[in-house]
Amino acid sequence: MQTPTLGEPRFVSTKSHTISEDIRIPEYIEAGSEPGLQFELAGAREKLFFDSKQTRAAIVTCGGLCPGLNNVIRSLFLELHYGYGVTEVLGFRGGYRGLDPANGVEPVKITPQYVDGIHQKGGTILGSSRGPVDIGCAVENLIALGVNILFTVGGDGTQRGGNDLFQEARRRGHALSVVGVPKTIDNDVSFVSRTFGFFTAVEEAARVLDCAHTEARSVPGGIGLVKLMGRHAGFITAGAVVANQDVNFALIPEVPFKLDVFLAALKKRMETKSHAVIAVAEGAGQDLLGADASTRDASGNAKLADIGLYLKEKIVAFFKSEGIPAVMRYFDPSYQVRSRPANCEDALLCDLFARHAVHAAMAGKTGVVIGFLHERFIHVPIELLATHTKRLDPASGWWRSVLATTGQPERFF
Repeated sequence: MQTPTLGEPRFVSTKSHTISEDIRIPEYIEAGSEPGLQFELAGAREKLFFDSKQTRAAIVTCGGLCPGLNNVIRSLFLELHYGYGVTEVLGFRGGYRGLDPANGVEPVKITPQYVDGIHQKGGTILGSSRGPVDIGCAVENLIALGVNILFTVGGDGTQRGGNDLFQEARRRGHALSVVGVPKTIDNDVSFVSRTFGFFTAVEEAARVLDCAHTEARSVPGGIGLVKLMGRHAGFITAGAVVANQDVNFALIPEVPFKLDVFLAALKKRMETKSHAVIAVAEGAGQDLLGADASTRDASGNAKLADIGLYLKEKIVAFFKSEGIPAVMRYFDPSYQVRSRPANCEDALLCDLFARHAVHAAMAGKTGVVIGFLHERFIHVPIELLATHTKRLDPASGWWRSVLATTGQPERFF
């Protein structure tokens, strides 16, 4: 893959260890298979495009919350400030809205004091929002502020917006490096084997499942139903179910199910064990609810119907019609999960994503997102993300582990 750049690097880096521009990481590493796409290995470069003393960088966080956002902000700043000697770093507040001065939200100057201790807190100190920004106004503002580097921390929509900013800046003759740090709690970004915040989310979700199990087994006919995040991918649900080991049914977007078959299996479980725990990803069963894929939220994502409440109502009605006593305990911990501070594993991942983003930007890379494949950080052109999707493969070890843990059939059909 050709990584977009602003031009020939002109300044010698002071880094003691640098990465060659020629090293490539293959998309696939199975013996005997084709390597697929070839990605540039991320890391510090011998030559830099920007003179750190004359460089102004900025950071923006967009979309929903995710564990580790503050860690990324902090590590971006620390690498810029201490690693490269960049003298000024701005933080745009309130997501992309903060890039348009018409919204009246002035950027904040990030300092060591500003980021002190923020990694211990959930959320983002810069604030966030969903939705696009007027690209022309945003680029005009970036030029007026003298911003040379912009780090966009967000999901697919955020990164597409970042690419638009880079393209518009190029049309105006302004050398703007836009480097994305991929943010999705669902772990569904292509060319990223695990996204920051994912394992924190799994850890918190497993804790909620444990509570649901306690509630369910403490009353005759107890059913614990937990709706977890996962719009199009079931990674959080699968991970939490395997980590928890007390879930009896897992439902994910990648594996369609028939309601009557599922209810029959649940009835059989209740007749033999008198309690059950169900984990359902928010994007599961959308065909049952007749969800309208054309209805979009501010980020451009299809609005989902509420599978959790739907299942709750259907389960209660089913057991009532069958004359079987059932006590429903419903959990929707979405905001609880996503607002947690990062655990140790995610804190380490956040730091590495951020530092590799800084290395890329200082070398003049632009229109790229930092990817993570085969335990290596890579440069992924933003435009490539729009053509690839990442989903949980029902034939993979992920789903096989869920089936072995729950004991449920492969499909409810």
